[in-house]
Amino acid sequence: MSSRRSRQSSNGASRITDDQIIQLLSKLQQLVPEIRNRRSNKASASKVLQETCNYVRSLHREVDDLSERLSHLLSTIDAESPEASIIQSLIM
Repeated sequence: MSSRRSRQSSNGASRITDDQIIQLLSKLQQLVPEIRNRRSNKASASKVLQETCNYVRSLHREVDDLSERLSHLLSTIDAESPEASIIQSLIM
């Protein structure tokens, strides 16, 4: 595949080159811990995208869990307590 080839979106307006795709995949590899922590830097594009999707799903689960825990915590403390003030200041 030539690095000069470009890809068009369905409306033909935007183009992305193979080099840009390679750069974006490289950035994803640096951001996703599962890939970044491997000894080898070689990973297929499909593997990088699959691991990225898995990582984003795990982050969503973590956010949901933390939100649930925070809601539970807020429901169990007195709204006028110092702890509630600290939590509310951290949220804002």
